[in-house]
Amino acid sequence: MTHDSLITDFERHLRVERDDSSHTLDAYTRDLTQFAAFVFGETAKPPFAWEKIGLAEGRAFFGALAAEENLEPASIRRKLSAVKSFYKFLVREGVVRESPFVALRGPKLKRGLPKVLTQTEVMDLLETTKPDDSLIDSLSPTDGYIALRDSAVLELLYSAGARVGEVAALTVGAVDFDGGCVVVMGKRRKERACPLGKPALDALRKMLGASATLFGADSIAAKAPLFRNWRGTKLTARSVERLMNTRLAAAGIPGDFSPHSLRHSFATHLLDAGADLRAVQELLGHENLSTTQIYTHVSVERLKEVYHQTHPRA
Repeated sequence: MTHDSLITDFERHLRVERDDSSHTLDAYTRDLTQFAAFVFGETAKPPFAWEKIGLAEGRAFFGALAAEENLEPASIRRKLSAVKSFYKFLVREGVVRESPFVALRGPKLKRGLPKVLTQTEVMDLLETTKPDDSLIDSLSPTDGYIALRDSAVLELLYSAGARVGEVAALTVGAVDFDGGCVVVMGKRRKERACPLGKPALDALRKMLGASATLFGADSIAAKAPLFRNWRGTKLTARSVERLMNTRLAAAGIPGDFSPHSLRHSFATHLLDAGADLRAVQELLGHENLSTTQIYTHVSVERLKEVYHQTHPRA
């Protein structure tokens, strides 16, 4: 499907003009591939006659998606966004006169409150993961590095409130030890500086020391990946998810938490302590304040829970 010249041009538009992330690029390409297979047929070969597709085909496609039991509304809305963006591009390029999908609306999102660890749970997770010097001395260089790396990853996730993809993409040079911050590349390739606490900075220093010993001096060069797997190659976001699951189990913390839960916890704990909402918005890299406001609801719900558990006439 990617051999279709218009899809290729659209991918270039997303990458160069819109400066979208590789994640968005991959998702939109998959969505358009699925849409093309549905409207033109599984055996159809590019180039495709996109100008012959109308509202009826769009409704049929998204109706079929809505009938799938295991497909979340958010996924359907993303696919709709991909198709709409593609046809908006086709209008701009003069391939079609107008988009037939302007009036299509996606399903309503069932927006629940984000899952948040308590401050005690976060401290338990970080302290349980933090290896002491005697443990490191008893481990092989590889196992010692992994122990220090896991501690540094989780410390940074919570200290910076960063997304897992942002953390996995970090280079060594992104960390400013003197300034006490890390520069992450957010959505639409927007950079932001995230403050780091002393525990996170200490964990990163120890990890980089072990990295230099295990993988050589080049592993701590400015452009080198900050976090590595046991082979010495860049750690992936999926690997971060796996290591967190392992560390949660070791800390005895129940619940279905992900690395993103530490970002949710970061924001909620700041607001619980009286942080300004707009400051939290900047720290999280949210474009809209309304996105950050969900954490105020989390705080209110936690207050209600405490009230009903402790007030004698609740």
